Amino acid sequence: MMRILLFLNVLFLFGTLKAQDIDQLLNQSPDSAINYTTATFKSTRIVTGHSIERMPGGQLDVRISHRFGQVNLGSYELWGLDQANAHLSLEYGITNWVMAGLGRGTYQKTYDGFLKFSILRQSTGRRNMPISLSYLTTAAINSSKLQLPGNVNFWMRATYVHQLLIARKFNERFSFEINPTFIHMNMVQTELDPNDIIAIGAGGRFKLTKRISLNGEYYYVIPPKNDFRSTKTYNSLSFGFDIETGGHVFQIHFTNSLAMIEKGFISETTGNWKHGDIHIGFNISRVFTLK
Repeated sequence: MMRILLFLNVLFLFGTLKAQDIDQLLNQSPDSAINYTTATFKSTRIVTGHSIERMPGGQLDVRISHRFGQVNLGSYELWGLDQANAHLSLEYGITNWVMAGLGRGTYQKTYDGFLKFSILRQSTGRRNMPISLSYLTTAAINSSKLQLPGNVNFWMRATYVHQLLIARKFNERFSFEINPTFIHMNMVQTELDPNDIIAIGAGGRFKLTKRISLNGEYYYVIPPKNDFRSTKTYNSLSFGFDIETGGHVFQIHFTNSLAMIEKGFISETTGNWKHGDIHIGFNISRVFTLK
């Protein structure tokens, strides 16, 4: 009899503990956890402009970006393939919310650097955040040989960009981003050219297959009040494909912009799609884990 009572007590205690475990698991419903959205875009760039993505802390992204000449140059220039412009950069995740990059480009022999800060992350559950938000700030210096008066110092050739990156992943196939942008140029070509440029960018990604997506972006430059710019420019329009190869992401695209940094492709694009001023280009990204 005592053995039966002891067995029943142990069984009751075990059943109580299991019931408590089940209750605890039931209480840990998806609504009680924070589920962050991942892979809004597959790269830190949509096409040429920055996406909401950034490198995780301790990871280094070695990027090679390339633009050929305009396809309307004809067969003698092999439809632009005889010409080459490149941009090399090293981009590092300092922490899981901030990354930094340094680069050098053929276009105007420009040296550039940037910082990107993650402010908000799209999430569901205990914290419902409908968008992701980052802040990007860049600086670039034109180091090409220019005929400048003696009283112009080196830093007068600098340009600064401030940009908000506002993105949402609507589903597994489609993501969209809006980028309000402010550009300040310390030096411009003439007194009539504005030092400050305001633009609105938009970009999207549509997943075609498991490893291939179609990307596009457009930057609309708000014309200055008195638009007397000495050089005719056009809004940057780009399309491309992201191809995941396992070790890296390969991007091939078509754009009317020759430059590969914000200062150049947003405010200094001189190509016109209607005239066939289209550049074929690509980005290659290879990530290394340093810590």
